[in-house]
This record gives sequence, C-alpha cells and structure tokens, in this order.
Amino acid sequence: MPELPDVELYIHALKPRILNQPLERFRIGNPFIVRTIEPRPEDLEGRAVADIRRMGKRLVLAFTNDLFLLLHLMIAGRLRWREKGAPIPAKVGLAAFDFPAGSVILTEAGSRRQASIHILRGHEALQAMNPNGLEVLDATAAEFAARLRSENHTVKRSLTDPHMFSGIGNAYSDEILHAARMSPLKLTATLTDAETEALFQATRDVLIDWQHRLRDETGDDFPEKVTAFRPGMAVHGRYGQPCPVCGSPIQRIVYARNEANYCSRCQTGGRLLSDRSLSRLLRQDWPKTLDELEKRQKRRK
Repeated sequence: MPELPDVELYIHALKPRILNQPLERFRIGNPFIVRTIEPRPEDLEGRAVADIRRMGKRLVLAFTNDLFLLLHLMIAGRLRWREKGAPIPAKVGLAAFDFPAGSVILTEAGSRRQASIHILRGHEALQAMNPNGLEVLDATAAEFAARLRSENHTVKRSLTDPHMFSGIGNAYSDEILHAARMSPLKLTATLTDAETEALFQATRDVLIDWQHRLRDETGDDFPEKVTAFRPGMAVHGRYGQPCPVCGSPIQRIVYARNEANYCSRCQTGGRLLSDRSLSRLLRQDWPKTLDELEKRQKRRK
C-alpha cells in the first residue's frame, strides 16, 4: 500500500502536470470505483485543480467551486501518466483523468477491487473522511508522545493505526522500528521517555529520508514503480536476508494478511518473537532465541 513517502511522491509528480489545469474528461473503467452518488463525476469536468495534497495515505485533488476528489489507492492501486486520451487498460484499469498535457490513469492489480474514489462537496464533507492521525512531520516530540500513550497497544499497531498516526503503514513502520532499535511488540504503555523520543526521531528520519530517496530516484519522471518492497530497505520484505547493521538474518511475524519484519539482534536482544501459526504448530519446539535457531539449523545440515 502506498504510504506517506509514496503518496508525497505522487503529489510531487502530479503538481507540475495538472495543478491549475482543467479536468477535461473523467472516464470510468469500473463503475464501482466511485463510492459516492453526488456530486457526479461529470461535475468535475471543466474545473481546474486548485490544490493537490495528502490525507493520511489518501490523495486529495481540490477543484474550483469547493469540489474534492478523494482517492484511496489501498494495496494495489497505482497512478500512471500517459498521453492524453490513452485507453484505460482492460483488466487493471479503473479510471482516467484527461488534462491538457496528458492523462492520469488509475490501475489496480489483482482481482480484489479495494481502491476507491469519493467525490465530495465542501470542506466539511472532506474533513468527515479524515481519520485525523497525527502528522508526525508537523508535530512536536510532546505531541507525538501524547498520541502514542493515548492508548496501550504494540508500537507496530499504534504506528500503523490511521487514527493514531497519519500515512504510516506496514512497510515504513518496520523501517522505523528497526531504526529505533525497538521490538514491534513492545507495548506503548511501557515506553520510557527516552524510548519515546528515540521512536519520534526514528519516525521523522525514516519518512524524510525516504521522501528524499524516492524523489532523487524518480527525478522529473512520473513514478512507475511505487512499491512497498525496495532494495534499500533495512528489514521490510527482507526475511532471511542479513541485517544491514549486524548481519543477522531478518525475522518475521506473520499475522492475518500482513507480516512484521525485524532484526532480533538489533531490536529484541536476540529473542525470537512468536509467529502465531508456527508457534502453535511447534509448541515447545519453538526456538526462543536467534542463537537457538541457528544451532538447530546447523544440526539439520
């Protein structure tokens, strides 16, 4: 799922192409992509894009006359910049937005249609869609600490809760926790002031660093490879590969349709966190530490 750095990259690429430009035509490839009835998609046609901004992980196109288009890409939604009037791809295409200089094509890979568009009238209607997560890059350390301690959850859950923090998902939370040298399962109520400060700094550093990296990588081109798995990441999507800090193999916890990646040496003092499915299967045979896991692997060889 595109997160804060990825959505900001889209905004950076869209502004020079469509800001202050009229939407000439709004083409719909899948009728279920638009989740609102009024205003109608055609009500946006002929109106200029007055602003482009982010709301959490969602993209907001503000049009003249107080109309807004709110786009949530979800897991597999992506934007493409093509020549004006380019066809909507048959299998993955959801919609197209035609502007004087070109067309923005919305696609979604896979069979699950989760991406969504809401067309809204007025700032109140737009604000009603806002989960109001804290914007960490605009917040103070005290504001971050207060929000983090407002509920007692694991730090992984708190960072990825859109009502707690804005724009952070599974991928960048893994990177943040590795940078902070913190277990994803540590409870927020147990954090010391020093740990909270370290997590705040790590969150800012990771998000800012990846914004710069993605912009440098893309340049003036339109981003074509927005993904949650990038070669430069420390732990996310790198299960079994060496930690760039200590060289230990990256571990993971699988839950539901997600997983948390972490380094046991850097983040949990060498302790392996329990994977729900495997620990149930292995019971007492589940290794408790990285050393124990490595000894078992050597015996098998």
